[in-house]
Amino acid sequence: MPSYDSSRARFRLADRHIAVFAHLLDGETPPEELWDSLVELQRIGLVGEEGELAPLLRDLLGALADPMVMIQVEVTGEHGPVNHGVVVGQEAVISHDGWPGEEESEYVSIEPNTLVWELARKVNLHRDEKPEEDAPDVRIETTMGALDAAFVALGEASADESRDLARKAVGEADSTLKDPELGQFLDLVAALNATWRITVAWDGKHEGERTAMIRALAVWDCGPLGHWIREQPEEPIMPGQVGPDSVLAVVRSNSAEVWKKITDLLPDREELIDED
Repeated sequence: MPSYDSSRARFRLADRHIAVFAHLLDGETPPEELWDSLVELQRIGLVGEEGELAPLLRDLLGALADPMVMIQVEVTGEHGPVNHGVVVGQEAVISHDGWPGEEESEYVSIEPNTLVWELARKVNLHRDEKPEEDAPDVRIETTMGALDAAFVALGEASADESRDLARKAVGEADSTLKDPELGQFLDLVAALNATWRITVAWDGKHEGERTAMIRALAVWDCGPLGHWIREQPEEPIMPGQVGPDSVLAVVRSNSAEVWKKITDLLPDREELIDED
C-alpha cells in the first residue's frame, strides 16, 4: 500500500503508482490494469475523486515529468538486487530508496549540493584506511564464467570444502588464471558484501548535436578487502552483451577514489541541454 509523511513530504510508492501519476499528468484515465493502484492513491488522499493531484506531490511530479538527469543505482547483496535512484528536475531533486522484498520505494526531496553524499549513502560507501603512497595497482582478470563457477561452488559446499571446490571450479572455467591472482580472486568472491553500479543519463550534446549521454560505474564491495572497480565488462552493459566467455577485470581501489569516480559521473552544467 502507498503511504506518505506530510511532515517531510516523503512518499512510499511502487512503480505502478508512478504510472498512475504519469497518466493523470497527461490528462488520461489510467488503464484498467492500474485501477486498483488509482484507488489506493485516492484512499490516502494523494489523488482526488476526479483525478486531481494533491499539492504535496508538486516537487515529486515536477521532477519526474521533466527530468534533467536520471540516476539509477542497483545494489546486489544477500537478498538480490535492490534498486535506488535520483531524479534531478528543473526545480527539485528527488531521491528514492528501495528495500529488499518490498514493492514500494521511498521518495524524498534532497538538496542539490548533497547529491554525491546521497549516492555514496545508497552504496554504503565509508572511509577506509588511507592507501599507501606509490602502492602498486592490483588488477585481476578472468572470465564471467569463472565468477559464476566460484559462486556456485562457494554456495553449494560446506565452509571446510568450499575453498578447494571453488579453486577447482574456477580452474576448470579459466585455466589461464594462476596464483597469486587465483587465490586473490577466490578471497574477493568469498568476502563479497555486495556489487553495485551507478548509471547516470541525461539529454546532452556531442559534437554539437543533441544526444542521450550515459556514464556508469561498477564496484565490488569486498568488506575487509576493500573496494574493487569492475573495469570489464565495461558499463553500461546492454542486454545479451555479456556471456560466460566475457572478460571480467577488477582493479583494487579505495573509498576516496570511488568517491571521485562517483563525482565524475555527474554532468557539468555545460554538458546539459540549455532549453533557453
